[in-house]
Amino acid sequence: MTLEVDDIVSRCRGALAEHSPVLAVRDVLDELIADPSALERAVGPVELGGISALHNTADLTILRVAWTPGMVLYPHEHRMWAAIGMYGGQEDNAFYRRAPHGLEPAGGKEVPAGDVLVLGDDVIHSVANTHSDFAVALHVYGGDFFNGARSEWDFETFTERPRDLERTRRLFDEANERWRAGNS
Repeated sequence: MTLEVDDIVSRCRGALAEHSPVLAVRDVLDELIADPSALERAVGPVELGGISALHNTADLTILRVAWTPGMVLYPHEHRMWAAIGMYGGQEDNAFYRRAPHGLEPAGGKEVPAGDVLVLGDDVIHSVANTHSDFAVALHVYGGDFFNGARSEWDFETFTERPRDLERTRRLFDEANERWRAGNS
């Protein structure tokens, strides 16, 4: 049977009914990323970095995220659990915690292809792709990723500001332009 986006959505929706949805989604992602070729055929090949919505409802969002080589995303929060299943490249996460002056570093984790990272609803992190190939993953969120108040932080000052998805899209566009310029 050929894997399709509807299959991915159905399996993740089924996981929401489990006692611990984020852990059930983690298990679904473990199975899906075990066959990266089937996953790529289902969600499409990566030509540029960006965020592609595969499913978005009030209780579940599924994205295909492709981090452009050299891209770094500022610290941000989701205010909902997340499970990230890497199936190409590597995502480097830096974690932070709130502090009187804004944020302070709180560790990090490299997430190579074949690994799943689970994030609680209070996690603040930044993401980087320090490698020369795209870092590609399924990101599954326990809520509506595109709506709702969330925060992001300036890298230089750690000043908190409202999350701006347009700013994020511009970062992807700028990273793609740099990547294209360096590969032409």
